[in-house]
Amino acid sequence: MIVVENLHKHFGGVQAVNGATLSIQPGSITGLIGPNGAGKTTLFNVIAGLYQPTYGKVFLDGEDITGLKPHELFHKGVLRTFQLAHEFSTLTVRDNLMMVPPNQAGESLLNTWFKPSLVKAHEEEVRAKADEVIRFLEIEHVADEFAGNLSGGQKKLLELGRTMMVDAKIVFLDEVGAGVNRTLLHKIGDAIIKLNEERNYTFCLIEHDMEFVARLCDPVICMAEGAVLAEGTIDEVKNNEQVIEAYLGTGLKHKK
Repeated sequence: MIVVENLHKHFGGVQAVNGATLSIQPGSITGLIGPNGAGKTTLFNVIAGLYQPTYGKVFLDGEDITGLKPHELFHKGVLRTFQLAHEFSTLTVRDNLMMVPPNQAGESLLNTWFKPSLVKAHEEEVRAKADEVIRFLEIEHVADEFAGNLSGGQKKLLELGRTMMVDAKIVFLDEVGAGVNRTLLHKIGDAIIKLNEERNYTFCLIEHDMEFVARLCDPVICMAEGAVLAEGTIDEVKNNEQVIEAYLGTGLKHKK
């Protein structure tokens, strides 16, 4: 689904991504690991259109999407979440979800004046979709809570829910487990697996929690110094001598 060819992103003299080449297969949950400073988040940002690459190519289903803007990629089904959730804090969980679908009838002033029945019908359709997402994620108890009042884990569930409000082809998750307690992290993992198995979502996720990666991801790609160092199953990657060396001092060697 996604093919990255010899991708580079330089910030002055810093080579954050340095010749990364990788592919993400449709229907997979691909894990992206590596020590801090390996270039993982920068790679995500280039693929998702937040940064322009210095050079190299990104393809989606064979189409060159290099350098497209985030809103253009959104309409192609490429979505990205962030390590720090980007919710609308003064809107409810339901309203956060209802904000996502594009081209809603109520966005047109003329429709609100001359086609109120169309606006109402579309709003009810979007609300029904939001309620379905809320049930799927089992967050009915916070549906009417302001998003700013949610815990870190609940905000991550909300971000996942926002990707369900449109026809996503692939979702890039940046450290979904950061700051999340184990109970909610397990729930988030359940939701990702369910979306993958029942709705054929493709995921690529950056994560430092090796237990979480082992539970969800196959294959696993390890980056170091801006390039791909190793790829395979979690056991193959964790036992790779180059990966162990790259992680020395960060604890991976002791998680084997």
